[in-house]
Amino acid sequence: MARGDRGVALRAKPGGFGAVPLGVAPESPRPRAGSFTCCRGRARLTTTRRQKPIPAALRFRTTPRHMITLHPFKEQDWPSVWRLLEAVFRLGETYAFSPGISEAEAHKVWIEAPTAAYVAKDSENTVLGTYFIKPNQPGLGSHVCNCGYIVGDSARRKGVASMMCEHSQYEAKRLGFRAMQFNLVVSTNEEAVRLWQKLGFEIVATLPGAFKHAKKGFVDAFVMYKQLET
Repeated sequence: MARGDRGVALRAKPGGFGAVPLGVAPESPRPRAGSFTCCRGRARLTTTRRQKPIPAALRFRTTPRHMITLHPFKEQDWPSVWRLLEAVFRLGETYAFSPGISEAEAHKVWIEAPTAAYVAKDSENTVLGTYFIKPNQPGLGSHVCNCGYIVGDSARRKGVASMMCEHSQYEAKRLGFRAMQFNLVVSTNEEAVRLWQKLGFEIVATLPGAFKHAKKGFVDAFVMYKQLET
């Protein structure tokens, strides 16, 4: 991290979640890891006055013995990431990618095309989830970002998706984005819709029959949006 960068910390109190964001210079094309700690407690946002080294990984504690860390994607993570992506894409229930997408195509859309990609790992270095961040539109629409998140079945309901979404919002602000937009949130994915709303996203449009669900046919999809505090 370049000298002169400022850290932002979320200090936890009992009863909710807390976090310390990862740091990276806004002009960096591929962000690096810094610190973002989630623990059970109510978050209070503070800005540090002194420049301090930022830890290399993001930590999230669910119990004293269980820790999940977020890291920038590295190529050696790909086999594990692909297993997560393939399982979700093949179902055809939440993402618009073809259920027959190839591994090379998935690597391009999830790793190569975005600005950055991250992985969530447990204490045994198992990949539990992944997300990417990228501009939602080119040119005059590039100040709004888009993200995609996937969590493995074994890691569901453990706070991994919330952790990744919170972290992605810090990363977005550091990269200069002013808002975040989810273009096609499938209405039948009710758990995801509730989570995004809990994290501050609003449904700004309903697209009738915009998603062809593998089991339920044509279902509505939502456009969800959140302005980011700068």
